[in-house]
Amino acid sequence: MPSYHPPIQDVQFLLHDVLKISEHDIPGYDDLSQSFTEAILTEAGKLGSEVLNPLNASGDREGCTLLDGHVTTPVGFKEAFAQLRLGGWTGLDMPVEYGGQGLPCIVHTAVGEIFSASNQAFSMYHALTHGAASAILTHGTQKQKETYLPQMITCEWTGTMNLTEPQCGTDLGLIRTKAEPESDDYYRITGQKIFISAGEHDLADNIIHLVLARIVDAPKGIKGISLFIVPKFLVNEDGSLGRRNSVQCSKIEDKMGIHGNATCVMNYDGAVGYLVGKPNQGMRAMFTMMNEARLGVGLQGLAQADVAYQNALEYAKERLQGRDVMGTKSSEDSADPLIVHPDIRRSLMDQKSFTEGARALVLWSAMLIDRGHRKDDQPTIQLISLLTPVIKGFLTDQGYEMTIQAQQIYGGHGYIEEYGMSQFTRDARIAMIYEGANGIQALDLVGRKLLEEGFETIERFIRSVSKYIIRHRNGSEFTQHFFDVLQSSTTHLQLAVNELKEKSQANPNFALAGSYDFMHLLGHICLGYMWTKIALVAKEKRDSTQIDHRFLNAKINTALYYMERRLPATEMHLRRIKSGDKRITALDPRDF
Repeated sequence: MPSYHPPIQDVQFLLHDVLKISEHDIPGYDDLSQSFTEAILTEAGKLGSEVLNPLNASGDREGCTLLDGHVTTPVGFKEAFAQLRLGGWTGLDMPVEYGGQGLPCIVHTAVGEIFSASNQAFSMYHALTHGAASAILTHGTQKQKETYLPQMITCEWTGTMNLTEPQCGTDLGLIRTKAEPESDDYYRITGQKIFISAGEHDLADNIIHLVLARIVDAPKGIKGISLFIVPKFLVNEDGSLGRRNSVQCSKIEDKMGIHGNATCVMNYDGAVGYLVGKPNQGMRAMFTMMNEARLGVGLQGLAQADVAYQNALEYAKERLQGRDVMGTKSSEDSADPLIVHPDIRRSLMDQKSFTEGARALVLWSAMLIDRGHRKDDQPTIQLISLLTPVIKGFLTDQGYEMTIQAQQIYGGHGYIEEYGMSQFTRDARIAMIYEGANGIQALDLVGRKLLEEGFETIERFIRSVSKYIIRHRNGSEFTQHFFDVLQSSTTHLQLAVNELKEKSQANPNFALAGSYDFMHLLGHICLGYMWTKIALVAKEKRDSTQIDHRFLNAKINTALYYMERRLPATEMHLRRIKSGDKRITALDPRDF
């Protein structure tokens, strides 16, 4: 069975040495001492590695079962979920007044990676609840908050998001689920939703569905969509559970991966639903959930890549195959371990440089979220909005690729279920699809975040990176090398922005044809930016201390690898963007 070791040393290094969280004036960061974060990460790591990870493979094999509308989760999930709830892990960053612990998002994010890497299918039950609770917290009435949030934050009740229907996925304007006013207090919801993660299960006493529907006679398209709270069991005035609502799971999907999570077809037959926010403004409320979910899905890409890498590394050190061309390393054995071979090293370095760079990016992004919302810093909020499709799209694309590379190191054994590597690949695959397929993320990035909203935020980001380069370039050969590479790629980004500015207004297809490459170009820049920060801190710390030299040297060498072997991809993406849409649209549909 694959193992998992929480990356506590790496997270601590990023939090306290690279991001220097104790030096920021963000409310709540004063409490985040090294001993405090280490205690949280250590306990989360124990739960992840000792409780959740052992259920990952068995949950994958067993899956969920549906009988008479009731879903049973894999053996051990109920007990593990109860342990998760009792430890207070489900409400780390939620408001204290509703039962949360009020910690910053950066703590929630660091812990979230551990749980997702330990068991992605399991972690989705409480992660989706967090998103649903956030939507109610932001857009619900005071009564709705008091009714639902305390139980959702503790996961006594869980939550879902219901968007997709058989005839519509991304194009939510095609939604047919209808909402008929029954009284001033509630509506009757009728329709079918598909692909609803955790739509039905046996882990909680109630499930609070957030459902997009169209009020009768509402405007067509997305302008006529509203959001409703539709509980599995209605809630009485005293907070106790009442009768069963008219919502039922009719099917659980037979999927490629995440078998331990019930992906449901949900039927609403005149179910009681309560309007969230104003009529016809459901998309605004739903995007609160979707943006949070997209950041969480990006974290899943990192998490699956990391656990796959950990096991591939262990296998490469133990598996004897062939001899080192530079001379035998294990003369007492019949062959040398896989890790002596350069191509295996290349693959492992690809994986290591991605996972550790991506971890820095998501923690930095979580710090941006904290700064933006805890200090009402609008430019920072705009920056994290710009980066959200990059984190979701780039990290899941790359994360999936890294699980494949990890699987490849096992050779034929990677294709056999017994070794567990295929599960990481299968589970990682969905992250590229749900919460908006990655092509949609790229369109959102270029079509909305750049073209519709103007180029101010991306230009500000480029200026920020350029100022960082100028401020920290001290003339040493070491820093000069990093900053030369980062500056070159940042120039590629600026040139890509210039191309979009110049040509997209006259030809919108030019921008859309290059959107996927732009998302990856920006993603590589973000990781290069992170690795430059990491390398400079690691060198300074190595030169001034006598401890952790192996760890710090590994950081520096991995940073150099990313800058020299991975970051040059920005030039390729720029050339693709500049080629425009001509070759993409050249064929008549009949000629494909």
